Amino acid sequence: MLLLLALMGCESTPKSASATDPTVKLEGKTMGTYYQVTYLDLQGRDFQTDIDQLLEDINQEVSTYIESSTISRINQADTSYTWPEEVDSSGLVHFMHNFEVAKKIFKLSQGNFDPTVMPLVNYWGFGYTEKKPVTEVDRKMIDSLITYVGFDKVVVSQKNNRFYLRKEAPGVQLDFSACAKGYGVDDVARLLESKGIVNYLVDIGGEARAKGQSPRGDHWKIGINVPQEDAATDDIQVAIPLVNQAVATSGNYRNFYEVNGVKYSHTINPKTGFPERSTLLSASVFAKDCITADAFATAFMVMGYEKAKEMATRLPELEAYFIFSQQDGSLQTDYTKGLKPLFQQ
Repeated sequence: MLLLLALMGCESTPKSASATDPTVKLEGKTMGTYYQVTYLDLQGRDFQTDIDQLLEDINQEVSTYIESSTISRINQADTSYTWPEEVDSSGLVHFMHNFEVAKKIFKLSQGNFDPTVMPLVNYWGFGYTEKKPVTEVDRKMIDSLITYVGFDKVVVSQKNNRFYLRKEAPGVQLDFSACAKGYGVDDVARLLESKGIVNYLVDIGGEARAKGQSPRGDHWKIGINVPQEDAATDDIQVAIPLVNQAVATSGNYRNFYEVNGVKYSHTINPKTGFPERSTLLSASVFAKDCITADAFATAFMVMGYEKAKEMATRLPELEAYFIFSQQDGSLQTDYTKGLKPLFQQ
């Protein structure tokens, strides 16, 4: 929702390739948002059914909005969960990929990205429970919920071809919403590559991954939104090429509510238990895969501009573009040095 993907010169409606134009565009809905997939294929093949099935399979494992999903069953469990006997490792690929990458980024981000923040997300009205603003903050409740937060409180193990998950307490819950869309983008990209597609752009709710050339014969281009509440979704702060990589943007200027003059955003700090408030308005992270970019974009919003810039500069697999506010209310931008060649284009 924070990233507008621009395909200059391409049609905006779904279409199939023709003898003169190898472009195929597919659109649909998933994960509470849209998806758009554009690729070049001289055979004009339509992979819509395959993509829809793949995204449905992913949701059945990691969506907290589906009561029967794997992650929902884990969240509803007491302190342990055992996968059904008929499920082997191939049936856990989506959940386990999200779990393992999340565990890695939890450590790299020093706990600023933490999927066990789910109880707090629900408390503040941004989760799968009833969506309602918090009109009176209960600090005792928040302190209580924080005791369930910490990704080290969840362990997955395997024994005799059976998979087991153990939680430190029944109140511990998982939420992969800050990385699942990125994972979905990556998996659709893998599907396309398995079909021999080498030029594509995959976009799920603003998280994107591109490879090869666009229909214009140059790099795919993306536009990063102006991070202001009254800005239209097509108001672009900057447009840059996306060269064989993924990008995800997180921000606090769209998904929030206001109570008694105080704004509460959907980015919950797992260490304080409160929605994070800082001068950082949006963070766009570029990485080899979209699940990594997606997770770090959330972590950076929790950390704030200065700490996020330091981490993005230190980690060689990441580049980042930041938009933050000055004391006078004006917008300031900054980016890591690895993005300089892209901005020069």
